[in-house]
Amino acid sequence: MQRIGENMKIIGVIPSRYQSSRFPGKPLAEICGKPMIYWVYQQVMKVKEFDEVYVATDDSRIEEACKKYDMNVIMTSDKHQTGTDRLGEVAEKIEADFYVNIQGDEPMIEPETIQKVITYKLEHPDTEVINTITPIKEEMEITRNTCVKVVTNAQDDGIYLSRSPIPYPKKGQDITYYKHLGLYGLTRKALQFYSSAERTKLEKIEDIEMLRFVENHINIKFVTVDSATIGVDCPEDIGRVEAVMKSRQ
Repeated sequence: MQRIGENMKIIGVIPSRYQSSRFPGKPLAEICGKPMIYWVYQQVMKVKEFDEVYVATDDSRIEEACKKYDMNVIMTSDKHQTGTDRLGEVAEKIEADFYVNIQGDEPMIEPETIQKVITYKLEHPDTEVINTITPIKEEMEITRNTCVKVVTNAQDDGIYLSRSPIPYPKKGQDITYYKHLGLYGLTRKALQFYSSAERTKLEKIEDIEMLRFVENHINIKFVTVDSATIGVDCPEDIGRVEAVMKSRQ
């Protein structure tokens, strides 16, 4: 039976891979004297609603760095295709009611943004899958295929996710586009389904893992946040993050 409110066990998981086509070794990239994964972990630890926080990795170098800085780390398979697959393995090893996935390349993620996912879950305990979106503010992101766009219905349920600009303004309307963030929460049941289900047709075409839920009629609730965090996609982003961090000291 689903536990409700303060009795719900909630854990934060930071999937972390060493291999990256654009930035190999990114989780260990040094920012102000410490590896990036350290800074992500520190921000996530500020969320008091988490019972536990883990870095989930498949690389011994990341495991070693986590242990050096007294961070909880769990080793997972190196065969996973997506972060949600890795999250599913964590759910097999660590029992909880709700698992929140936090991207490992956002060293300045705001704890308040993470809390919005948890708050929604606590207020709507029957919700299985909760994702976050934010308005697109840079026009170039609308057409960038690394930016996943999202459309929802009036109840904030996901209709579709795409790397293409959606919706398309046929009559040239001035519209607000929303992009998918790598911050989301799933129940143990939802993760068990994801891990056991085959990749779906549209999921393969778009290469968007959340479409596995959409195509199987499993509702995704989207929470809109105003996220101003700086993600690290390439080595050049490190300097931007360090500059902001130093300005706040």
